[in-house]
Amino acid sequence: MKELYEDLAFVVYPVSDMAAAKGFYSGVLELAETASHGKAWVEYDIGRGTLAITNTFRHLKPGAPGAILAIEVSDIDKIDEALRAKNLPWATGPFDTPLCRGGSIKDPDGNEVIFHQKKDKDPFPHPGSPASCCG
Repeated sequence: MKELYEDLAFVVYPVSDMAAAKGFYSGVLELAETASHGKAWVEYDIGRGTLAITNTFRHLKPGAPGAILAIEVSDIDKIDEALRAKNLPWATGPFDTPLCRGGSIKDPDGNEVIFHQKKDKDPFPHPGSPASCCG
């Protein structure tokens, strides 16, 4: 089966208030809306992936523990400055590990968004080194 997989299509966050969610993702995070299906579904392309927000999945609870969106960034310090300018506090972090830096914020429903920056050098160049910076 795996030979049929091409790419990750999208991640969906259930939201309770589309206007508030759009205000957060389009306004606060400054993501460009790339598709919209009425007032119930909005998509934001981020790199090769897509985040969709919707209020139509009645079987999912907005802000429930579960999946987390992580956005790879080029400069976590500039993200920190931008969040501070918008009076948006970090939910966790910022953190600094040997492999990466980052932190997370929450949208109006409590869905977590991680900003993640890989470090250039592998501090564990030997075989058997940790594969994950955040695990």
